[in-house]
Amino acid sequence: MSFKFPEFPILVTDRLRLRKITKNDGPTMFFLRTDKEVNKYINRPKPHKNVKEAEDFIEKSSRGIENGENINWGIILCGETDIIGSICLWNFSVDRKKAELGYDLNPKYQNRGIMSEALNRVLNFGFLDLNLDEIEAFTHHGNESSKRLLIKNNFSLNKSRTDEDNPNNIIFELKKTAANKN
Repeated sequence: MSFKFPEFPILVTDRLRLRKITKNDGPTMFFLRTDKEVNKYINRPKPHKNVKEAEDFIEKSSRGIENGENINWGIILCGETDIIGSICLWNFSVDRKKAELGYDLNPKYQNRGIMSEALNRVLNFGFLDLNLDEIEAFTHHGNESSKRLLIKNNFSLNKSRTDEDNPNNIIFELKKTAANKN
């Protein structure tokens, strides 16, 4: 079982539009995947060296969307065209009931509630449209902003789990039943 979409699901909130990331977004994705502040707590095994590598990543992500392996959105302020961040669901469980959440945002737009608004919309999509039972997020133990974001959106820290790929990460989980507590 996989998730296939006849059309890419564009998600809208009061201030944001979450759309498919395209090759035209290469320079911004290069920035998001290489900027020291954005990546302060992210351990990327192979950081992009140039915009072409970011474009290759976008192409790979697009194939993943077509194959139902992931879904990546660019975050755009309503009325604008350029992405300011990204958010995704990926690493789906075999039974397609659990997914991992990932996100990044240009520091210029942080602390404005933008990521919380995007996250809330993606959670609704994951639980209602994809019928997921659980969404998890791996974040660096020192990333206070990310931890606050997850807790604000009803995620709970699972102290009994560890990230085998990165011992600095902690794992937050949100079950479908706990998602609507706000």
